[in-house]
Amino acid sequence: MKTSAVEKTANYVILIVFALVILGPVGVILSLALGPESASVAREGRLFHWENFAEAWEVGRFGQYMATSVVVAVVVVIVAVTASILAGYALGTMRFRFADVIFYVFLLGIMVPTEAIIVPLYFDLRTIGLTNTVWGVAFPQIAMSIAFGTYWMRTYFRTTNRAMIEAAQLDGASSFRILWQILVPIGRPAILTLVLLVFMWTWNEFLVPLVMSPNGSVRTAPLGLAFFQGQYTQGTALLAAGAVMVALPVVALYIFLQRYFIKGMLEGAVRE
Repeated sequence: MKTSAVEKTANYVILIVFALVILGPVGVILSLALGPESASVAREGRLFHWENFAEAWEVGRFGQYMATSVVVAVVVVIVAVTASILAGYALGTMRFRFADVIFYVFLLGIMVPTEAIIVPLYFDLRTIGLTNTVWGVAFPQIAMSIAFGTYWMRTYFRTTNRAMIEAAQLDGASSFRILWQILVPIGRPAILTLVLLVFMWTWNEFLVPLVMSPNGSVRTAPLGLAFFQGQYTQGTALLAAGAVMVALPVVALYIFLQRYFIKGMLEGAVRE
């Protein structure tokens, strides 16, 4: 079915409008981050002030906070994605008693908001001595990510080519080999999409690090940015520079994985 010139023009106009709406705030933040910190600096005549990033990095201690965020994010992504693949494979390809009940239990992790469980969870982790540690910040996010990851991977495994699995079984392949040598390689778009989503959610998480590390020893980048804002409410250039640095890892990872992310969102599975 051919599209008329009027329809094409209307589509481009709509896309351009939405792109401007989305990219407009990004452009404002970048302009503030590269702008002068004060009127006296503005009179120097320089167009870009790259020193704002260095000053914000040093004064706001973003090096320490971003290192903590990287450690927490890597731990959460590795554990959550691996567990999600295993749980999704079992629930999506195998038939056993109470499989549906177990799956609905996993779905409770998506339905229950973090705010409803954060207080009792804090007391539980404090009892076993995990508050103010990386594990105390990572464990709750691992559990929340596994809930969605199991749902995501179960959907992928349920739509895989059953004939391919049966052929591998006839050749004597074990369930473990079928998973890691056949299904995981062809499911790379779905898995990398899950990696990107889990990393983004973990990196941007604010409530869990705030509650689970009351003394601030495990302070992540978004939490550090919030405290930096409280110290520099008037320094818009430094705040904008800090915001750009905090958002940069997620943007960079998305740009690197965008091909797989788009393919995983559109397809997400190998279909018969």
